[in-house]
Amino acid sequence: MAEQNVPFFKPSFGSEEENAVLSVLKSGWLTTGKEALAFEKEFAERIGTTYALSVNSNTSGMILAMEACGVCSGKAVITTPYTFVSTATSARHLGADVYFADIEKDTYSIDPESIEKILASDKGKNVVAIVPVHIAGNVCNMEAICALAKKYNVKVIEDCAHSFPSPTKNGYAGALGDIGVFSFYVTKTITTGEGGMVTTNDQALAKRMTVMRMHGMDRTTWDRYTSPRASWEYDIIAPGFKFNLPDILAALGRIQLKRADEFDQKRKVHAAYYNKAFSTLDYVTLPPDSEGNSWHLYPLRLNLEKLDCDRNTFAQELQAMGIGISMHFIPLFHFTYWTQLYPDFTKEAFPNAEKQYVRTISLPLWPDMTQAMCDQVIQAVKKIGEAHHV
Repeated sequence: MAEQNVPFFKPSFGSEEENAVLSVLKSGWLTTGKEALAFEKEFAERIGTTYALSVNSNTSGMILAMEACGVCSGKAVITTPYTFVSTATSARHLGADVYFADIEKDTYSIDPESIEKILASDKGKNVVAIVPVHIAGNVCNMEAICALAKKYNVKVIEDCAHSFPSPTKNGYAGALGDIGVFSFYVTKTITTGEGGMVTTNDQALAKRMTVMRMHGMDRTTWDRYTSPRASWEYDIIAPGFKFNLPDILAALGRIQLKRADEFDQKRKVHAAYYNKAFSTLDYVTLPPDSEGNSWHLYPLRLNLEKLDCDRNTFAQELQAMGIGISMHFIPLFHFTYWTQLYPDFTKEAFPNAEKQYVRTISLPLWPDMTQAMCDQVIQAVKKIGEAHHV
């Protein structure tokens, strides 16, 4: 494989991030404290929710959200097979089943009609939550999904790992369902290296997740060490987890949050540049683009009937030309664990997910890309496409 001239992703950090982290180091308080509390407040204000809880990963946040919504043994969630594995395994960690609904024909978003088929079936009585995933930053059909949730009396947990900032006419992604779960992993639209945020307007859900985030304690560490009340006094009221975000990462997140619009605009400029270059090519289809699209990814879709090669060959040739690429996502029915757990969970049962998977390549898209980098990506796609065109 050639040296990557255009990496798939690089985070954008500057002196502000460096100074914020150094300030925490010098403060002597590294774990969850005032920086995390401030980050939560600022994030909640940004997307318009009453509560925001910082966590150490999207996966941790998803487990907290599901547990608070009653996901447990004997219950189930509905989600898409076209997602990263943690969306579904979070339910399995809680002992619940996962029922999968196919994606829409021409997008990567979960199909509301497929969701209702499950809810209206015998399986529906076990479902306590729907988990739509906003793939690549495209917001799912939340009006339809929330209407189904109301009709069948289930919760909606948005997987917003890709969708910040994603404003819609009804509010931001993460504020449209009962709970939103964000990721601040290193490749995301803002990053803390590792980390995430859980958002909600529901006081009871927020209270439960706060307790379960930190061992099931009735008091936070920050409260125990800053309150006049004796710091050693606390109660364990539930068998909780260790999912908190430390201040050293929260400080980084606060600066990244301030720069979110800057990053968002730069990604959209690059995406528009790609779109213009690729729009006239008959061997590719542009990525879906819906209201609130944060353009976290640029998933280019190959029209395989116009090419004499498959997606993998095309991807390998891009890599050989120094272009960093990825695949979003390998549908879960391609993984051993899931097919052993659910033998009828096959690609034939989810034709839309399989169709998108075999033709999709995620191209580099990050704020600090130069136009020369974008041109190199475009030229590589065109050279390979023309060589394999039929």
